[in-house]
Amino acid sequence: MTQRVAILISGSGSNMVSLVKAMRAADFDANPVVVLSNNPDATGLQKAKALGVATEVVDHREYKGDRAAFDAKMHDVLCSYEPDIICLAGFMRILTPKFVDNWSGKMLNIHPALLPKYKGLDTHQRALDAGDTVAGCSVHIVTAELDAGSVIGQTEVPILDGDTAETLAARVIEQEHKLYPSALKDFITR
Repeated sequence: MTQRVAILISGSGSNMVSLVKAMRAADFDANPVVVLSNNPDATGLQKAKALGVATEVVDHREYKGDRAAFDAKMHDVLCSYEPDIICLAGFMRILTPKFVDNWSGKMLNIHPALLPKYKGLDTHQRALDAGDTVAGCSVHIVTAELDAGSVIGQTEVPILDGDTAETLAARVIEQEHKLYPSALKDFITR
């Protein structure tokens, strides 16, 4: 059965584009049904439209101080598309435990670090500051605890002499674009 996939973004949507293109391959049993953003100015929305994927916006700024109401609205919008899986792809909002529970075991996230190291933000700078020799990215199942769900895929990226957070990030995101579609495919076929 073809899995219906919703993708949540906040920005450029580069991982979303990789996911959509991969799902359109003949051997991928998934269909992108909607791209939802919390940011009406996210450039990824235009990319999704250009790829022929429906888009929705639930502007988090309209729910200032009421995360539960924001998540409830997102839940309602998502339900109208009947997704089987939700992929967070650069979605920069922390979800409430209730939202996560509603989609328990059906949400994936891509994170720019080798989890369980460096949960949260500023992962590349933190890896550099720690003197690590490798960094990377992880795809994990979303749980109520930030970046703490079971890891279903990882890719390492060497840290090079002279790397900055920006140069490291550029190499890591290239690997994210390969890892996320592969991990989603594995997740669907497990």
